[in-house]
Amino acid sequence: MTFWQLGLHLFNFVLPALALAIFMPLAGRWVMGPGRTRLGRRMGVHALIGLTVLIAGLWLHGQDGKMSTYIALLLVAATAEWLMQRGWASQ
Repeated sequence: MTFWQLGLHLFNFVLPALALAIFMPLAGRWVMGPGRTRLGRRMGVHALIGLTVLIAGLWLHGQDGKMSTYIALLLVAATAEWLMQRGWASQ
């Protein structure tokens, strides 16, 4: 495997987490309002927890790309956005 191929594999591994890190705070802002946490901070939190979920799925299943990992990624990202938006207090 060349260095270029390794880089592409790593990029494709982290791409779902990075995509959710960009779009989940924007969707949360659209659904729940601007919130109190800065947009850049929320994107960073989503990127960190998304990578953590993907690494946990890789460790648990022994391979990446399992649908259960992507479902867990989506649920964790949505829960984190709800917590950062203080969804329990919105009225």
